[in-house]
Amino acid sequence: MKQYFSSAAAILTLVILQACSGNETKTPEKAPADTSKKEKAEAAPAKTEPVMKPAIINIVDTISPKRLVLCIKDSAASFERIGMKLGQIYGVKLAEVLKKNNLKMDGAPMAWYKSEKAPFFFEAGVPVAKRPAKLSNGAYIKEIATDSAVVAHFYGPYELLSQGYEAIKERMKDGKKKSSAAPYEIYIGDPVDKDGKMIDPYKVRTDIVFPRH
Repeated sequence: MKQYFSSAAAILTLVILQACSGNETKTPEKAPADTSKKEKAEAAPAKTEPVMKPAIINIVDTISPKRLVLCIKDSAASFERIGMKLGQIYGVKLAEVLKKNNLKMDGAPMAWYKSEKAPFFFEAGVPVAKRPAKLSNGAYIKEIATDSAVVAHFYGPYELLSQGYEAIKERMKDGKKKSSAAPYEIYIGDPVDKDGKMIDPYKVRTDIVFPRH
């Protein structure tokens, strides 16, 4: 069985690294003594940030299977803290519940996001084959019924996931379809390889699932 906890940890590590890379500060350089050099520097064109290419999004109409998902609710005051919270849930809290109940994961990590702006409220969970005998650490079972669904197979950086949501909404609008339950994400692909090196994000798959009528 694929090591889904490893995949989840890799996802969260990448999110944190991406967030941190956007907040790096540079040490200011000393002002040049030669004013002519200063004038040349001011005349030089400003550097532009590289434009991120759009995500690859393949949308399909399918049937989402019935699942029992072991979940924990939490919130984060900022986008950067989501990764830290999810890492704690997947790697510590849910791992402890699974171990105590002698259970194994039955699929890839999942998450439901209740808000699009800070503070972020979310549910994070892992599929299991049966209900645990005892629940602790605020864990509970979320049952997903077999249902029709519109799914976006999303390939790209996580900060572009909104493109997947918008694409599904447009598809459902054109088909006059409505959601029957809250959408969720399934982290199918592992963003790092076996050596810990980052994989091209446009080759890493995340499923965005919209149950529908």
